[in-house]
Amino acid sequence: MQHSAAPDLADLAHTHARPAHWLATATATAAVVALAGLLQPGPAGATGTTAAAPHPAPAPDAAGADYPLECGGGPRTVAKRVTGDLDGDGNPETIAVVHCEAGSGTPPSGVYVLTRGKENGTPARVVATLVAPEQHRNVTELAVHDGTVRATLLGYSSPDVPSCCPDEQEKVSWRWQSGTFVRGDQADARGV
Repeated sequence: MQHSAAPDLADLAHTHARPAHWLATATATAAVVALAGLLQPGPAGATGTTAAAPHPAPAPDAAGADYPLECGGGPRTVAKRVTGDLDGDGNPETIAVVHCEAGSGTPPSGVYVLTRGKENGTPARVVATLVAPEQHRNVTELAVHDGTVRATLLGYSSPDVPSCCPDEQEKVSWRWQSGTFVRGDQADARGV
């Protein structure tokens, strides 16, 4: 068996480390370690999966709220309800259409924005009235889209129009701006 010749040290000049070589190696290693630290997965839960973001609280329940609606001792009806995040805090609000129960006729509606009670287990609370019953309007459509409340309101052109037969319709919207609900400019009244 023939032994290989000893390498010529001139051929292995790159194996002689100089201070610049060690500085470059240390910098590259530090960069790899820093990048690996940034790419770490999130904290693991008990099951070994990454921790999930907290869920938003459920929308307020419209049934238990105390509405500013006088029904002369009679019951109230929540006719419609929709939910959506109106103020951008990640938690949904409820928009409720409420009217007094009536044996006949068409009682006017109120449109109210509800938020959760201040403490766990307390009923939802009214934080805004978008349409007051005194305005003598009825709501036929109600929706929330991208933080905007949209409704179709039916009303009356004069007190002589029977309450059974509204003769005006308007499409309206409200959006939370600077701490209050601002009614949109799409309210164009027209005959029904």
